[in-house]
Amino acid sequence: MLPDLTRRHFMTAGGLSIMAAMTGIQPAGAAPWRDEIRAIAFDVQGTCVDFYQPILRAGQAVNTAKGLALDWAKLSSEWRDLYRAALDDVIAGKRPWIRVDRIYREALDVLLDRHGLSEAFSSDERDELNTVWSKLDAWPDSVEGLARLRSRFVTSTLSNAGMAAVVAVVKHAKLPFDAVLTAELARSYKPSPAVYQLAVDYLGYPADKILMVACHKYDLKAAGAFGMRTAFVARPLEFGPAAKVDVAPESWIDLHADSFTQLADMLVPA
Repeated sequence: MLPDLTRRHFMTAGGLSIMAAMTGIQPAGAAPWRDEIRAIAFDVQGTCVDFYQPILRAGQAVNTAKGLALDWAKLSSEWRDLYRAALDDVIAGKRPWIRVDRIYREALDVLLDRHGLSEAFSSDERDELNTVWSKLDAWPDSVEGLARLRSRFVTSTLSNAGMAAVVAVVKHAKLPFDAVLTAELARSYKPSPAVYQLAVDYLGYPADKILMVACHKYDLKAAGAFGMRTAFVARPLEFGPAAKVDVAPESWIDLHADSFTQLADMLVPA
């Protein structure tokens, strides 16, 4: 039985046959598809930046200031789960669209109430704690890898976070992007096709000339179905050293790398 085919798989590029596009086998003399890439779109949280360590630092500061002994590794995981559930409700049409920073803030209220901590945090303290999501740290390879990739390609964020939050993250982490695009512009969230369409509309290239980079496979699956090329960058420490993260290669992903610098090695001539 033939494998599941996405829109991209039916596209031919540089004279490739449909079967070559499906299998990735290049006929002699044909230009590799990666030579046709013109722009690269990047997921941000987890892919470009580490949120786990900043949350632990912020949590430790809270513990010290309030004389608490909260397990912020556990709480950060719950916080992210609550965020994802709310995001999925927006995508499913179960609730109106709101920015990610408001989703995180609502999730924080739920988290504190769940653990009997509602009285321990004022509204202003919650607002301050929620700003941690705009003060995330670049992974050690991010700045160098992005700079090298930017030397050849147009580079942009394509994040589920809001515009202001991603601008703040990019500035804080010193990430060298050409453009900042987020799902807020589409008033939807990945994996909605409307978010990937932003890259086509604002970067000015067809989907098959844009590479989507992420450490989350659901993101790449949706990008590939939309017609983009895909690159998985493994971030095994995204959820901390004790978490089990799926970093196994997949046949339906075009490129696999352990870092942005390794991805640059693949795409930028020495």
